[in-house]
Amino acid sequence: MGRSRLGTVPLLGASAPEDPARAGIIHLGLGAFHRAHAAVHTALAMQAEPGDWGIVGFAHRSRRVVDPMARQDGVYSVLELSEAGARADVLNVHRGLGVMAEEPQRVIAEIADPARKLLTLAVSEGGYSVSPRTGGLDVDSPALRADLDDARSENPAAPRTVIGLLAAGLTARARSGAPFAVLPCDNVSAAGRTTRRMVTEFLQLSGADEDALTFVREHVSFPDAMVDRIVPATTPATSAQVAALLGVQDDAPVRAEQFSMWVIEDDFPAGRPAWERGGAIMSSEVEKYEQVKLRILNGPHSLIAYLGALDDRPTIPAAFAEDWIAEATLALIHHENLPTIDLPADLDVNGYIEDLTHRWRNHDLGHRTAQVGSDGSMRLPQRVPTPALTHLRAGRLPAMLALTVAAWFACVVPPAGFDPGEQARAMTDPDQARLQEVAAGTTTPAAHARALLASGCLSTELAAHEEFTDLVGALLTTLVSVGPRAAAAEALTLSMKENR
Repeated sequence: MGRSRLGTVPLLGASAPEDPARAGIIHLGLGAFHRAHAAVHTALAMQAEPGDWGIVGFAHRSRRVVDPMARQDGVYSVLELSEAGARADVLNVHRGLGVMAEEPQRVIAEIADPARKLLTLAVSEGGYSVSPRTGGLDVDSPALRADLDDARSENPAAPRTVIGLLAAGLTARARSGAPFAVLPCDNVSAAGRTTRRMVTEFLQLSGADEDALTFVREHVSFPDAMVDRIVPATTPATSAQVAALLGVQDDAPVRAEQFSMWVIEDDFPAGRPAWERGGAIMSSEVEKYEQVKLRILNGPHSLIAYLGALDDRPTIPAAFAEDWIAEATLALIHHENLPTIDLPADLDVNGYIEDLTHRWRNHDLGHRTAQVGSDGSMRLPQRVPTPALTHLRAGRLPAMLALTVAAWFACVVPPAGFDPGEQARAMTDPDQARLQEVAAGTTTPAAHARALLASGCLSTELAAHEEFTDLVGALLTTLVSVGPRAAAAEALTLSMKENR
């Protein structure tokens, strides 16, 4: 879809190419989610209120997206799929492209450039280098340790981690003193504050000078944000669908649902796009929206994925179409997660839940259970322990949360002799090998669950509650010996009893 073939296609964003030197935004993590979410809201904001807010975007390691986008002058399509049908929009918002692993010095130079006003991040949970053991900087990571060692040396090599790159870039920017904002767009709890803490720890551990630390402390903001849009993997059929709708070939399309939410803390010392005119919500209650997302969407989404995979359902819509999975999911929302949330003042929570049920039933999206269920060791610690502990401290047993954990174990770290099926085997997890080693030698599903929880894979405090550990073990036993439907029924009966 070269620019020369787009003369008759309406563009979201600028109507013509703009000077890359005037782009105000750097983005790290040029995956489908960024291109279907923040980039869309930014393009809409620029259309409503023009300004120098184009994006210089960097993929992490792969050129799979960068190369086709470069051939298309940064232009690409977003295929929006809803119950009403499909539509495609073409975005013109990216002004430069690169790969972090190939051009780390360029990333540092971009951050140092006073013409760049803010940086957005969509690098997944692992990109923040948070230790699952301590909650601080993950100094156990070989890549991060290498970055720290290099930063302490006389002739440091270019950083390999996102946090290392941010620290190096902000140190270089400190020389000009130009204010800056770093805006995370990932499902990380208190992502802005977390990023500030990780960058500051890196600077301190690497022996950065006081000028850099003072600059980051006084002139760099790290706003929190909540992001919400389902962006399933692009398939070979996506380009054909775009071509049918627009009459042009796109080699870098993305698919997305119609729903999109972006809630942003308004703290940008060098300015920002008019995101509120592009559909975003500027709010001082980001943390409350974040809890809504984690506990009403993300946690239940995981449960659908795990139960669905164990029932050999390849997609979220196929899983949620099963009445017993839908019933278990809604019980998790209404009985266990919703009561633990301090809701934002302006949120229609019943409308939000109703929207969710339509989103999960959208067969056009085809969001795969294996995709949603992957990386549980990074995701579930944000989704399960806090609400579970809230109930346990009040003397209630959170059965649906226990079911979520048991189903995760069954899919990703199954007990010896249990085959979770093709969909579960397709799930990946960065902690899978360690967890398999932790549980090696256990002889029963209950002992298997107990060993995994004792490893602190979710929360050491949660693992100390024997009644929760015992329930996870009992549900895992039912999962592997009878099946997921029976385990869901067992958990639902207990949940109803606990919430009378």
